[in-house]
Amino acid sequence: MGATKAQHFTEAQNQLANYAKALAHPARIAILQYLLKQQTCICSNLVEELPLAQATISQHLKELKAVGLIKGNVEGTSVCYCIDHEKWEEVRATFLLLFTGKVAHTNNCC
Repeated sequence: MGATKAQHFTEAQNQLANYAKALAHPARIAILQYLLKQQTCICSNLVEELPLAQATISQHLKELKAVGLIKGNVEGTSVCYCIDHEKWEEVRATFLLLFTGKVAHTNNCC
């Protein structure tokens, strides 16, 4: 969303859209699922687990890190990634609020 349009929405709406954008790719979902399953920091294992090139995985990791869903720690010459559990819970709660919101139902709706 361009900066000229984002200003018309609340900070919470823009943040939720950023989370949704970060989650809107199957490779990123696969990365998150793998990290959640491992419950530990992962360095190079993702290349062995996903049918993607190292550069592609790095780009997806960058996107997930930008919204805070994962964090990375430098270990030697590698960066090891894991879920940021505090942010994960915040994002989960944000989506839960959206999906459990009350919607007005009328008979005029299809």
